[in-house]
Amino acid sequence: MKNAIDTYFKPVRESYKTRVSRLGKAGIFVAFIVICVILSLVTPRFLTVPNLMIIVTQVSINALLAFGVTFVIITGGIDLSLGSMVAVTGVVAALFARQDTYPVIVPVLAGLLSGVLFGAFNGFVITRSKVPPFIVTLGTMTIGRGLALILSKGRPISNLSDSFNFIGGGQVLGVPMPIIILISMFAVCSVILKKTVLGRYMYAVGGNEQATRASGIQISNIKMAVYTMSGLLAALAGIVLTSRITTGQPNAGAGFELDAIAAAIIGGTSTSGGTGTMTGTLIGALLIGVISNGLDLLNVSSYYQQVVMGVIIIGAVVLDSVNRK
Repeated sequence: MKNAIDTYFKPVRESYKTRVSRLGKAGIFVAFIVICVILSLVTPRFLTVPNLMIIVTQVSINALLAFGVTFVIITGGIDLSLGSMVAVTGVVAALFARQDTYPVIVPVLAGLLSGVLFGAFNGFVITRSKVPPFIVTLGTMTIGRGLALILSKGRPISNLSDSFNFIGGGQVLGVPMPIIILISMFAVCSVILKKTVLGRYMYAVGGNEQATRASGIQISNIKMAVYTMSGLLAALAGIVLTSRITTGQPNAGAGFELDAIAAAIIGGTSTSGGTGTMTGTLIGALLIGVISNGLDLLNVSSYYQQVVMGVIIIGAVVLDSVNRK
């Protein structure tokens, strides 16, 4: 009798779970639309093309970092060194980007390579020492900040070439370069996550690491890959930021890791691993940018903005916990 009842109700339960999952994924998008509508009604300056361009341009750096940390969180990890990587890679790029020194490709490759090495170092220590990612990346966060100060001698690096500054400040057909880079990286990261074997392995590691290991998948290689990609995207964000402000700042990126992690979590990436999408992360980053911009237009103090963002992050984590249960 019990088996017959289970057989009868199983499709109903699965259908219910599917609907709940879809509602959870759609919830962040609905919230984003609702907030945009409210802000457009409250302040007419919000829904204008120049302001929307400003929002997406400002969001681009956080979104790049959030794409990288989404890979990491899906595998059940965390990366607190993102802000420091932004600083050290920006400084490295700036050292090679001074006027009349090297072509623009040299500082770009130097910055990206430093980010790859930094991310690979994170992955190596985490996989070999078995120390929790929180502790490892907390340590490398301090190391990265120190390296940025050492390389720059504690001073901003200025007088950068025009071709390098074009990366963060130029436009192509009226579209700012940071937006073009953001769209390109969103497409690449989405393909990696959805269409590649590596992407499927990320979900597997985060969903059940023991079962994934038992199936013969090299967990260490997957984690090395995700932390390396996180470092690469952090380096790209550092290059864009340095180019945009036209100086290599050793103190740049402070607190950026928190915004990036917040964007991923708000976008539906589960803190326990195994769940997340690049689309959700992008919407999460845009939501943060829209709220910040809207509060600025309403002349709300930045102190209150931090409180609002904290409440949103807690709410996203609570909803994630409820959804998993």
